[in-house]
Amino acid sequence: MDQLLNQIAIITGGATGIGLGVATKLGQNGAKIFILDVDLKEGKKAIKFLKNQNIEADLITVDVTIEKEIKKTIDQIIAKTGKIDILINNAGITGKTGSITETSVDEMDRVYMLNLRAVFLMCKNIIPHMLNENYGRIVNIASIAGKEGNPKMVPYSATKAAVIGLTKSIGQEFAETEIRVNCVTPAIVRTKILEQINPEVVEYLIEKIPMKRTVKIAEVANLVAWLASKECSASTGAVFDISGGRATY
Repeated sequence: MDQLLNQIAIITGGATGIGLGVATKLGQNGAKIFILDVDLKEGKKAIKFLKNQNIEADLITVDVTIEKEIKKTIDQIIAKTGKIDILINNAGITGKTGSITETSVDEMDRVYMLNLRAVFLMCKNIIPHMLNENYGRIVNIASIAGKEGNPKMVPYSATKAAVIGLTKSIGQEFAETEIRVNCVTPAIVRTKILEQINPEVVEYLIEKIPMKRTVKIAEVANLVAWLASKECSASTGAVFDISGGRATY
């Protein structure tokens, strides 16, 4: 497929899990992939995997919570390609599970830095380049936890809710341009991130899904691929549920 032929796509946290699944799908559709990740080892594995599928891909190791590093990375990509068409803000962590009474301010800040601050910084610094081309697609990976909340996961639920609000605000701000900004809200997906969560909490979250199963990475990637394409022309500032029926709104 060449739906995204000659499109330049950035995926944060693209070395594993949902990020790698999205990178693979976009690459299969013709996009040139830039994975931004702090994990050099997993990043190299991801690039090798993508190139074995004849997908053009590069890895840039960067901490997306630091604006100086983001600006340097964007300048590097623009110098090489001349544009950025697609931004997938996927990097995130669940944080430690536990009651709010047991959650430290440092833990709240740690989750905020990657789950929200990084999304803000990436959008802030990439949108000017999209405006230069009067085209862009931004997809933020939020969570069903941002819509409904998960008990004993305050930092995660709160920051993912903030990503939804950020998406709505930016989408509306640039609605009269050809930039589209949307987010997806998956229920629990079977990735390495689950290793951060107490097993009892994982089972509780699966039980809340009417389909009684986790969401597949490929299912999220398929939805994100459409949102990242030119075909997504009249949706912006929107929230796309992929929760196995859990979402109530």
